[in-house]
Amino acid sequence: MKRRAFVSGVGALLVSACSKVADTKAGASLLSAADGWHKKAQRALSGRTALAREYEKSDISPFFRGNGSLSVDSDAYRAQADKGFAGWRLNVSGLVKRPLSLELDDIRALPQRSQITRHDCVEGWSAIGEWTGPQMSSILEKSGLLPEAQFILFLCADTLDGARYYESIDLDDAMHPQTIIAHSLNGQPLPVINGAPLRMRIERQLGYKQAKYLTGIEAVASLDSIAGGKGGYWEDRAGYQWYAGI
Repeated sequence: MKRRAFVSGVGALLVSACSKVADTKAGASLLSAADGWHKKAQRALSGRTALAREYEKSDISPFFRGNGSLSVDSDAYRAQADKGFAGWRLNVSGLVKRPLSLELDDIRALPQRSQITRHDCVEGWSAIGEWTGPQMSSILEKSGLLPEAQFILFLCADTLDGARYYESIDLDDAMHPQTIIAHSLNGQPLPVINGAPLRMRIERQLGYKQAKYLTGIEAVASLDSIAGGKGGYWEDRAGYQWYAGI
């Protein structure tokens, strides 16, 4: 516990420091350059299709903690939860030929992938869980990406400090075989604290990229005009790197 508290404290100091550096023009340029270098370096070393390590069932953590938002503070969400999210829809929009509106049954009817992977949080903790859901590539192929699409934006139901959570990835990670839209954790429907009814699993990136309470996927050409223009909630506010590869 003492070690975890120490790591979390260091993480908070780093976030604070990043925020102050990012407030300057030179600092923002430096962080942007570091982000691009990180992405290029990791993909050069591991390859664009390299798989994150997968574990055995015996490795699964006894409890998979929640982080960030632990629920969605709205009557509409609570009503959905009470009826098992029977009315929840995932909308696929933006630069696609065929916009989609998928119910949970539609998502469960797609070919499924199960993977036991480790979740690494920027605060310093990790947990291993088994995630199940369709590969994002199957949904993007179903909707038909237009040539202009360069990024996939994740729209979420939860808010932090009054702002809606969002995240994004590029097409390399969107089409990666371990990038799935998870509806189950350890063989059971996704718990509320872990993002029910749908969340992202992008296994080669840190936890803040794994958007929870997923309501929409939008294909876009650029991230510049979306929210703070950095491609994600924490990227906009705390100087986190957009590419959070591990």
